[in-house]
Amino acid sequence: MRISCNFDGGNIEVLNADAPNNIQLSIRKDNQSEFAQWFYFKLETETMVEHKMTIVDLDKSAYPSGWPGYHAVASYDRAEWFRVPSTFENNQLHIEFIPEQEVTYFAYFAPYSYDQHLNLLAWAQSDYQCRQEHLGETLDGRDMTLLVIGEEDQNKHKIWVTARQHPGETMAEWLVEGLLARLLDEDDGVARRLLDKAVFYVVPNMNPDGSVRGHLRTNAAGVNLNREWAEPTLEKSPEVFHVLNKMKAVGVDLFLDVHGDEAIPYNFVAGCEGNPGYNDRLASLEKNFVEALLLVTPEFQNKFGYPKDAPGKANLTIACNAVGERFSCLAYTLEMPFKDNDNLPDPLYGWSPVRCKQLGEDVLVAMNSVVDNLR
Repeated sequence: MRISCNFDGGNIEVLNADAPNNIQLSIRKDNQSEFAQWFYFKLETETMVEHKMTIVDLDKSAYPSGWPGYHAVASYDRAEWFRVPSTFENNQLHIEFIPEQEVTYFAYFAPYSYDQHLNLLAWAQSDYQCRQEHLGETLDGRDMTLLVIGEEDQNKHKIWVTARQHPGETMAEWLVEGLLARLLDEDDGVARRLLDKAVFYVVPNMNPDGSVRGHLRTNAAGVNLNREWAEPTLEKSPEVFHVLNKMKAVGVDLFLDVHGDEAIPYNFVAGCEGNPGYNDRLASLEKNFVEALLLVTPEFQNKFGYPKDAPGKANLTIACNAVGERFSCLAYTLEMPFKDNDNLPDPLYGWSPVRCKQLGEDVLVAMNSVVDNLR
């Protein structure tokens, strides 16, 4: 029996693996950070034997409230990820599993590798409506890549979508994949209308270093990028620095920052009601966006989510608030669950890449509902 994580996005510490019925594991912290929640490892072992794996010390994880009701994902081929019955008690996650193949992968959510990221960029740029733009480099020297979709015109609206500021929130890039697939479908009426009225600027992975390193929430320097939008620097947060500079150059009329939430088992959005510049126009745009998304998919709801900020009390280091305030635009953080959507549960797969991609397609309908009134 062997457990390893020496691959793109891998994260686990093996405390004891002497017997299949007593495997003890812990999650490695993000570099220069106390954040720990993402795990991704490979189990090589004998088939058809029950294995009992325990991930310990979860009271020290970033979000202990994310573990009750959570079930790990597993895959034999790293393409189809299914849920494995898991129980949480005494600050430990217990995973019981009988492997049918010699090698099984386990993860916190279906991974989206750096290689998949590069494939997504290459696939998107093959469409005549899309081009890649290099914005700069990360601290580890990886590319910060922007996809520009549509014919640029100063009279068109500028729609921005960013994903994976927190690298362990892989569902965000899965959503972007679905959004791009529909947006680049020249036979889709919603996509054609949107690209007639707007140019899309999409950053599928805001944190490639953290993604490869197997981080939950931070970049190579242990910095939470979603607290860097007030004053990003090349020394600590070049990812935000480069993206924000491009935003300043072209403008922003709608901004969607895509994330995942560890604890809340629903899809929801968080807006800019606490911004100093929040007004009736922005409130109306938010309302219309949400109402359209509620109509198009039962996967979305607006009953459960984060508490609303009091007027003037927004944290302007957060991307949604900072961009919404700077550009006086409709700005939303979209959150998806690591667990499942409790309004529409799927015991076998939970919240999954397929559902993420479908939500990405559906988000375009909500954008279409407000695109005429963004300015």
